[in-house]
Amino acid sequence: MTAPIIANKLIDQVNSAKAITVLTGAGISAESWIPTFREAQTGLWARYNPEELATPQAFQANPKLVWEWYLWRRGLIAEAAPNPGHIALAELEARHPQLGSRFTLITQNVDGLHQQAGSKNIIKLHGNINREKCFDCDRPNPKSFDWQPTTGEIPRCEHCGGLLRPDVVWFGEGLPPTAIQTAWEAAENCNVFFSIGTSALVQPAASLPMVALQNEAIVIEINSAQTPLTNYATFSIQGAAGEVLPRLLTKLKFPGK
Repeated sequence: MTAPIIANKLIDQVNSAKAITVLTGAGISAESWIPTFREAQTGLWARYNPEELATPQAFQANPKLVWEWYLWRRGLIAEAAPNPGHIALAELEARHPQLGSRFTLITQNVDGLHQQAGSKNIIKLHGNINREKCFDCDRPNPKSFDWQPTTGEIPRCEHCGGLLRPDVVWFGEGLPPTAIQTAWEAAENCNVFFSIGTSALVQPAASLPMVALQNEAIVIEINSAQTPLTNYATFSIQGAAGEVLPRLLTKLKFPGK
């Protein structure tokens, strides 16, 4: 397969950017062999719809079942590692001399691979599957969580006694207000906005590239297939992030380097 073309104008824009914002979705994690949310319904779990397991109502009805599913998903993620796309984004943040702290990585993924790769300024719109919080009072769990289905009752919050749940956003729940506000501001104030491995369908994250365009940023889409964003993006590169981003990094010649 022919490698996707990376336009010289795109390279120039990234070289000279003073603020870069990146939005990533399930596509970049799929390159680390992590199933997307719906693809995770395999084997033992094929008889369930995600909506039957990832809702507050499902947890209230059967918290043990919901936790068994999330522990299974945690096991899949534990076997994964950051791929070249994750690593290239961390290197871009670390190496670009003009950005300082003005590199923002917004992710819809809950797997923590960006942090493992070395990215620093991360906004986690949908939480982190490897953390817990209280179902009732929303406080994070500060202790180790080593519950298994065979070890008795699900641990409870040390503050209010509510059951601990995965610290992720479920169907019917809003995004963390601080996270979405900070993401919106990053989209408004960047020169370059990357949309990587996301379907551009899930709101409100899907609006972030449009916010960047409205504020005169260039928008670069990197995705394996066309999306509703493709026709609006300044540059659209059809390909895997793990192939495109490392190639882009080798072409950048930062000022002073």
